[in-house]
Amino acid sequence: MQVAARLSALALALGAAFGTPFATAQTSTTAAEVARLLASPAFKTAAATLDKEHGRIVEDGIRLAEIPSPPLKEAVRAQAYEKMFREAGLADVKIDEEGNVLGIRKGARGDGKFVVVSAHMDTVFPAGTDVKVKREGTKLRGPGIGDDTMSLSVLLGFIRAMNAAHIKTRDDILFVGTVGEEGPGDLRGVRYLFTKGQYKDRIKSFFSVESGGVDSITNAGVGSKRYHITFNGPGGHSFGAFGLVNPMFALGQAASEFSRTKVPASPKTTYSIGLIGGGTSVNSIPVSAWMDVDMRSESLVELKRVEDRLLKVVQEAADGENFARSTKEGKITVEAKLIGDRPAGSTAVDSPFVQTAAAAVEAGGYKVAYRSSSTDSNMAMSLGIPALTIGRMGPDKGGRAHSLDEWIDVEKGPMVKAMTTCLSIILATTGVETDAR
Repeated sequence: MQVAARLSALALALGAAFGTPFATAQTSTTAAEVARLLASPAFKTAAATLDKEHGRIVEDGIRLAEIPSPPLKEAVRAQAYEKMFREAGLADVKIDEEGNVLGIRKGARGDGKFVVVSAHMDTVFPAGTDVKVKREGTKLRGPGIGDDTMSLSVLLGFIRAMNAAHIKTRDDILFVGTVGEEGPGDLRGVRYLFTKGQYKDRIKSFFSVESGGVDSITNAGVGSKRYHITFNGPGGHSFGAFGLVNPMFALGQAASEFSRTKVPASPKTTYSIGLIGGGTSVNSIPVSAWMDVDMRSESLVELKRVEDRLLKVVQEAADGENFARSTKEGKITVEAKLIGDRPAGSTAVDSPFVQTAAAAVEAGGYKVAYRSSSTDSNMAMSLGIPALTIGRMGPDKGGRAHSLDEWIDVEKGPMVKAMTTCLSIILATTGVETDAR
């Protein structure tokens, strides 16, 4: 809170004209200008509105969380969210061809470009999962309640708060509920938004509001490659056809060899074999065996190196099995199918975009931490568009993400403080003009 106090004092020293129109430029916004925003009557009204509407934000989050939104099946939740966008007063509300929900809040001096403020609608949980939210005091438990359903509700709260305060952003804001952020989705929502959607060449910056603490700024996107590797062979009886090539042996050899791949600690690079399967019975030589492989890195170069090694290793394993055993009924073949491709990227810590966000976090009384992760922001970062994934909770106010007992703490004081800080990040980097009424 000392930081916030110092910033407020500095803002007061700049003058007392906070009720007049002002704009903050992305390339020059400083901690003093952030403090000026926070001290303005309009922002104070927006903050008070978030406080007043805390209960509604929580209830909207529960309502959305109890609408199942499995991977690749977000349509029912999207329809509900589209209606909520309309009720919040956004313009040009629609569901695009990929399933994203879009709505525009017009700025005062829009240049035809948009600042995107988004949260993702999908969860990791399959169809049929019990998504009923349970209350335990100020804690809410339920699959997907934190990641990322409550963020959808918080975005609605931001829209209503800005409207109540008559805040006019400099730029037009495109609010988006995205599909396909989680694993199987492979960022299909933002991939469409940036490459095929109607606004694809008109996005100037991007925010993804996520379940983490507002003190954490994700400015680096971890890239990933995921493969479904299948070894195929002729198969046969485990006793009568003994000696024929065996896809499972090839898979085992490939997995063992790949496990010895050396990767750097920095830039952090990882790999894993998450799933394996195949075969028909214990007394049969399999006709196929498969494994799913996940590779990640903060560096596109290192990610490509691990990917190349995987593809080399699986082919060598097939060749080795064909050399070691009989191919009279057919050879082992291998198919490597790319099932996930998330681009890497980053927004420089020393850029005005990130430094403005950091100043807003510090002005809120938090200590900034920078993170790398795999989120919707990856797509924007990979295209060189300034992007950040920002939290909307207080530190340590959630846990057990991607589990059935996922939880968040919606205690009013910490939650309102965090939401207010999150909103200040968006407004400070976007630029605002306040209506002095």
